[in-house]
Amino acid sequence: MSLKQIYCQDRAIGVLQRAFAAGRVPHAYIFAGPVGVGKFTTAREFAKLLLCKNPTSQTGFADSCGICRSCQLLEADSHPDFQHVYKELLEFTKDGKGKSPPVEFPIDVVREFVIEKVSGKPGLSQRKVFVLSEAEKLNNSSQNCLLKVLEEPPAYCCIILLCTRPDKLFATIKSRAHAVRFGLIAEDKIAEKLSESGLDKKQARYFAGLAQGQLGLAWQWAQLELAGANLYQIKTELVDCIADPNYSDALDLAQQLLRASKSIAAAWAELAAEVSKSDLNRRAAKSIVQIIISALHDAMLAGVEPAKPPVNFDQTEQIRILSRRFDPDSAAAKIADCYRTMRWVEAAVNEKLIFEQLLLNLADSDRIRV
Repeated sequence: MSLKQIYCQDRAIGVLQRAFAAGRVPHAYIFAGPVGVGKFTTAREFAKLLLCKNPTSQTGFADSCGICRSCQLLEADSHPDFQHVYKELLEFTKDGKGKSPPVEFPIDVVREFVIEKVSGKPGLSQRKVFVLSEAEKLNNSSQNCLLKVLEEPPAYCCIILLCTRPDKLFATIKSRAHAVRFGLIAEDKIAEKLSESGLDKKQARYFAGLAQGQLGLAWQWAQLELAGANLYQIKTELVDCIADPNYSDALDLAQQLLRASKSIAAAWAELAAEVSKSDLNRRAAKSIVQIIISALHDAMLAGVEPAKPPVNFDQTEQIRILSRRFDPDSAAAKIADCYRTMRWVEAAVNEKLIFEQLLLNLADSDRIRV
């Protein structure tokens, strides 16, 4: 892959191109944007350009050559001057063997994979590049540790923080790094990419809409579906249930959602063995909530902008039923409740209680059927 092949991030790529062309690449960047919009892919390809022995330039667009030893080593994930740093590396720290994958980004990982390695000069290229994933999960100790190198960085060093929540970073870190904003990916581009992976076109269209511009997230859902997680079937049954819910059945449905969430998390673990079980459980639960949000959003738009195609284009009757139950204001309020539920998921509240509260809130107590 190359910088030129990155989807729908022309503005971010333009910022990087101008810095490279001027020979003024900052020692630190914050790549800010939602999950799955290409932050890591861009960071990796920019690192390849920075480390390349023979960069190319076509019509003013600089890119890695793709054939020099540096490019080949980076493609093989064995470049001595490129370091991808993520919280699960705790297992490979001096005192981390046998520890469970962490939820926060621990200081030991920053100390041993950034601070200690920054001091060594490049071995093959003219620079060293460090890419830190999930920088929003750096705890206070980790951020204070990282500040040591950001305050007095070596001239050959470039550190790229990938972050979904820049507000979680210290002001002192943000002031020492150049922010690059990443936008959402066009839905048709996502659907096209998912179809290329072998996913059914109807499912590709649905997951592209559900992802709300986050290609990486849509891709993960597609891989889950191809691995037999039955996420699409789960969504179909769930939208059926919430279209005309029975209040008395809400607790049983919550139990079904809990089982579905655990099943999705287990399938995810097969695809991402390096990710902590807690993180995967959260991702699965948030996927379930996102499905509910998509149906409510479709119902809200049906009363405001009926000509716009719904995300759940394959269940239009269920969306019509939902739109009759909830006018646009009510649907918006329910969506806000769902996003509060997302925060409970992040806070590790008991998932069964989360699903029970969510479904009871969606059902009407005066419509109990016995």
